[in-house]
Amino acid sequence: MSDLLNSELELSDSEMHLYSRQILLDDWDIDAQERLKLANVLIVGAGGIGCTSAELLARAGVGKITIIDADTIEVSNLQRQIAFTPNDLGQYKAEVLAKHLRQINPYIQIEYLTRRLDSSNADTLVQQQDLVLDGCDNFTTRYLVNAVCKKYAVPLLSASAIGFQGQLFMVEGESACYECLFPKEQHSDEGLRCTESGVLATTPVVIASLQAHHTLLFLGLNLSPLKSKLLLWDGLSLKQRILHFEKDTNCPSCQASLSVN
Repeated sequence: MSDLLNSELELSDSEMHLYSRQILLDDWDIDAQERLKLANVLIVGAGGIGCTSAELLARAGVGKITIIDADTIEVSNLQRQIAFTPNDLGQYKAEVLAKHLRQINPYIQIEYLTRRLDSSNADTLVQQQDLVLDGCDNFTTRYLVNAVCKKYAVPLLSASAIGFQGQLFMVEGESACYECLFPKEQHSDEGLRCTESGVLATTPVVIASLQAHHTLLFLGLNLSPLKSKLLLWDGLSLKQRILHFEKDTNCPSCQASLSVN
């Protein structure tokens, strides 16, 4: 069993060459790269954020990436969803993104589902992950992802981008969660989406890059600088703020996770 684990963990010569610029870093070594190779990441949403995050993580060497998204590609998506071209119109986003990632890095596993994450599949999908990345465009899914991640103590990196602004934060262990920060009764307006409010092409790409960067820090180096912290990025002023937020003792998601554990 140990020999099998070592063979799965060990980087091939081709992989060493592919990831050589990362391995050369003083604070990043072969051990960190091997930890990436063994990691499982679920990406919820293959839109502007999901496309960029997925590609960066595939290039960096995350061993298994699962993508879930039920939407098909439309012309308006091409402005910011970097995995897609006009030839992909009408096809499923998750399927096209998965094909794109496989072409980029043949040494990793890519899985996809062309359906929405909902109560029928969320538990099965989330509990087998080392990290979940949420970049979806609706509050219903965000609250569900948060609740299931809390239930199974799976770390969550939640990112959003609209207009010229974006935000990112991490839920891990006993930290405050999405619902602590954004109570359902105060943040349930599904109209706050790109289709209604607009988004600059670069905004989701910047936020996705930060999400992917934090993912590499967490999976490779066991660092979580945004745990219980909210990063706010303003694309007009190019200012960035990081705010600490406390756990809500009355949060339904946190209470539910306590009862399960």
